[in-house]
Amino acid sequence: MLLSARETADSLGIKLESLYAYVSRGLLTSVELSGSRERHYDAEDVERFRVTRGARGKRVPEALMPVIPSAICLIEDHRFYYRGQDALQLADMATLEEVAAILWETEATPAPTPTLPRLRGTETASAEANPLPRKRGRVGVGAIGALESCQLRLSEMAASDLAALDLTHAGLTRTGRLILPELTACVTGAAPSTAPVHRQLAAAWGLDDARADLVRRCLVLLADHELNASTFVARCVASTGATPYAVVSGALAALSGRRHGGASARAEALCRELVAGDDPMVVMAARLARDDDLPGLGQPLYPEGDPRAVAILTAARRAVPDKAEWIDAVTQAAAQLSGKQPNVDFGLGATTTALGLPAGAALAIFLIARSVGWIAHAMEQYQSGVLIRPRARYSGRRPIPIAE
Repeated sequence: MLLSARETADSLGIKLESLYAYVSRGLLTSVELSGSRERHYDAEDVERFRVTRGARGKRVPEALMPVIPSAICLIEDHRFYYRGQDALQLADMATLEEVAAILWETEATPAPTPTLPRLRGTETASAEANPLPRKRGRVGVGAIGALESCQLRLSEMAASDLAALDLTHAGLTRTGRLILPELTACVTGAAPSTAPVHRQLAAAWGLDDARADLVRRCLVLLADHELNASTFVARCVASTGATPYAVVSGALAALSGRRHGGASARAEALCRELVAGDDPMVVMAARLARDDDLPGLGQPLYPEGDPRAVAILTAARRAVPDKAEWIDAVTQAAAQLSGKQPNVDFGLGATTTALGLPAGAALAIFLIARSVGWIAHAMEQYQSGVLIRPRARYSGRRPIPIAE
């Protein structure tokens, strides 16, 4: 007997979001029925999980899963919202800076903020080390990538910006407005600018207005996504009272992992392989035959498909019409082979590939956009005054009592 997602959640006494989290962690398995987009669950598996999830020695994710009150991002009914505003609708027109104003609860048109001096000998580090603004298609130029370049720059800024110790809302807004253009400059190799981020990236990558607008849409849709791994790290760091520079640097470290932001880089690498002209179905099937995975597919919070991916890929077909057929081919082949729909990582990888951007562009767009959300969550965490300190459920060997 198969249960719907709602029936499964009700039988376990949990929310749908918790159910999807269990699935993402491999604790429950969903199945796909022909002719239905909704995932279903085996009733016996569900009952077995219900009975054993509190048993000694079993994983009890609900007890270990941090739940932090937040008014920043709501994920509900296959949509998501920034402080109550539909993110998909915002992506139609808003800039990343306007979304930052929403998430940071500040004015939409900030005055230009002066940049901080660079440490001696590092003035050209971003331009020389970062491969993104260089000739398209070149891979591996320079010793470090955009993410590492951003971490170095944040370290420099933290050393010289004592004003970042001001953790009031006004102080945090000021520091956030310093961080965003500096991260963008680390990607473009140009000097920090007050121009909209998507315009700076478009100038570095030689994009026309339509393609620049596609980058803008990606930035808006990636600005926040509730309590993912890097955002949780950001909140943990903020809860200690560290400055926003440490918050964003710590979040970048989490983002670098292959299961998080690294998934965008891996999806981009796959799409760059597929753009060579071979049949996408054949190329991806060969990967599976080698026991390689197909990155960027499936999103447990959106069992019917990631709306961010749908929005990005739809816009990419319009902005790059000569690649529309290729986008359809790769997404359909991936879904058919995996049984899963593309998520935002796949959408971003396919889009940067269709635009002909340099290797690493997907992760670069991701980190710039998500820094806005990290700062918003840091603001909320500072205001709470709570030190995040989860407890562990001990599962190791028990001490042997000493006989008297």
